[in-house]
Amino acid sequence: MQNFLGNLLRKLRKDNLFLILLACLALFTAMNPGKIARYPQLVDWPTIASLTGLLLLTKGLEISGALHWLGLKIVRIMATERAVALSLVATAALLSTVLTNDVALFVVIPLTLGVCRLAGMASTKLIVFEALAVNVGSALTPIGNPQNIFLWQRSGVSFVDFVLHMLPLVALMMAALLLLTGCVFGPRQVQSPDQLLREPLDTRLILLSVTLFPLFLVAVDLHYPGAAACALLAVFLILRPRMVSQLDWGLLLVFILMFIDLRLLTDTEAIKNMFQRLGLTQPLHLYFAGVGFSQFISNVPAAIALAEYSDNWRVMAYGVNVGGFGLMIGSLANLIALRLSGDRKAWMAFHLYAIPALAVATIMGYLLLGST
Repeated sequence: MQNFLGNLLRKLRKDNLFLILLACLALFTAMNPGKIARYPQLVDWPTIASLTGLLLLTKGLEISGALHWLGLKIVRIMATERAVALSLVATAALLSTVLTNDVALFVVIPLTLGVCRLAGMASTKLIVFEALAVNVGSALTPIGNPQNIFLWQRSGVSFVDFVLHMLPLVALMMAALLLLTGCVFGPRQVQSPDQLLREPLDTRLILLSVTLFPLFLVAVDLHYPGAAACALLAVFLILRPRMVSQLDWGLLLVFILMFIDLRLLTDTEAIKNMFQRLGLTQPLHLYFAGVGFSQFISNVPAAIALAEYSDNWRVMAYGVNVGGFGLMIGSLANLIALRLSGDRKAWMAFHLYAIPALAVATIMGYLLLGST
C-alpha cells in the first residue's frame, strides 16, 4: 500500500494539470473558506464511478492481450498509415454516437496504442484526431455526450428530432475531419505483419472483461454506477489485484478537482453577472456564448449554465458541441484522450489541430444557424 501511494504521489508531482487544478482550488478556498463543506457535493460522483469502472474494464482488455491481437488484425488489413488512421478515426466517431464520447475513447485509445506499436506509428497525433472524432460523432445523438443528454431531457423533443437537427453540422464536421486525416497521415507502408511478435492471450481475463463490460454499461444506464463500480473493484481485487494497482488513479483525482474548480467558478457573482449581460435571447449571442464559455468552464457546465437563461436547445446544442474543440478543457473527453495517450506533451499536439478545428466548426455552425 505504501509503495502504491508513493508511486501515485510521485506521478502527481509531475502532473501539470493536477498541480494547476490544485492551485486553483487553494485560491478558491482562500477566497471563500466557508464553502469547504460543500466540496464533496460539487463532484459528480456518478461520473467518477463510471470512469473508475471503464478504467478497470479497459485495463483488463489491455493486459489480457486482446487489444494487441485486434491491433494485429487491423495492421494486416490496413496497408498504410493513412488507412490505419482513417479506420480508427471513423471507428471512434461511430462508437461515440452510441457509447458516449468517453466510453468510445476508453475502447479505441488502448487499441490505438497497440496498433501504433505494431505498425511502427507515432500514437500521439492519431489519438489527438480520435479525440476530435469523438467530439464530432457524439454531437449527433442525444446519448452521445453529457451535454446532449441534458439538453435532450430538458427540451422534451424526440430522439429522431434531435438527430435530424444535429445531422447537418455533424456531417460537415466529419467530412472536414476525414479530409484532414487523409492529408495529415501519409501513404507510408506500415510494418509487415510477418515481423510482428504475438503476445500470449489471457483468455480468462478477456472473458471476464468482455462479460462485465455490457453488464457495467447497463448498470450505469439504470443509474447504478456507484454500486457497479464497487462490484467491479471487488471482483478485480480478488482475481487480479495487481491490475487494480496499475490503474491511472491520478486521472480520477484530476476529474474530482476539475468538478470542484469549475462549479466554484460558475457559482461566482462575476460569472453569473456576465451571463445576464450577454443578451442570450438572441440566437447568435447564445451560440457564441456556448462556444466561448466551453473554452473556460467545459461544455457540460456551459450547457447547464446557459439553460438557466434560454430554452433554445437547438442553438445551445450547436454552441456547446462546437465548443468541445479548441482548448483542452472544452470537453472532458479531450482530457481523457490526452491522459490515456501517456504522452505528457500531447496537449501541444492537441491544440495544434483543435484550435483551427474550433474556428472551422464555429463558422459551420454559424452558417447553418443563419440559414434556418
